Order: sequence, then structure tokens, then C-alpha cells
Amino acid sequence: MYFEEWDEPLITGIRWVSELIAIAGGEDIFPERAVCPLGKDRILADAEEVVRRAPQIILGSWCGKRFRPERVASRPGWESIPAVRDGELHEIKSPLILQPGPAALTDGLTAIHSVVRRWAARQAPASAA
Repeated sequence: MYFEEWDEPLITGIRWVSELIAIAGGEDIFPERAVCPLGKDRILADAEEVVRRAPQIILGSWCGKRFRPERVASRPGWESIPAVRDGELHEIKSPLILQPGPAALTDGLTAIHSVVRRWAARQAPASAA
């Protein structure tokens, strides 16, 4: 799972977001960046790194503005990312996830878990349903 905190420049998720992704049943594709508390240290210099890591789900929470999945999907080379190909681009509202405290632990976790649960249900073979 790729969590994008900002789009220009691309900034990956902070530690508590990465931890909530794990609690919700996902796996952060940039765990080594999540440990960096400052956004400037989580900037991706090469957007192709997301393509190489091929996330199944992309979560966006652009603090102060609406997440635009169509803009993410139109980035050069990103059409090959499984999340883009399969339409698994989801917004988590920034007040729910980008500020530490109760909202991130309740509403933010619930929102991430909901995305993971729906994705997992679509991955299950039809005979298991």
C-alpha cells in the first residue's frame, strides 16, 4: 500500500500512518521513510520508485486539498501500477489521519481497514464467497 500525504512534491506517509496501515492489515511500501518525522525527509525524488514497488492500493490524503485519483493515475508510467490498473485509489480525509490523536486511531484506522477489507474481498476466489 502506498500512502501519499502530498502530491507536489510526492510525500509518503508518516510513522503513525504506516503503523495504522499495518494494524488494518496492509503493508506500507515505504516503511523506511515512515520513520522520518519531517515531511521533507519523506519526499520521493523519483516517482518511478512507486511504480517499481507496485502497490495494490494507493491511499491519498493531501492535507488541505481534495485527493484527485485521476491526477495520480495520469502520472507517466503509473498506469502499470496494480492499484492504478485496478482502480484502487482511495482518499482518506486528512483530518481523519494526518493529525496525531484520537481521530487517527479511530476514524483513520476504520477508513484504512474499510479499504483493505473491500480490496481483500475482491481478491477472494468466487468459490470462497
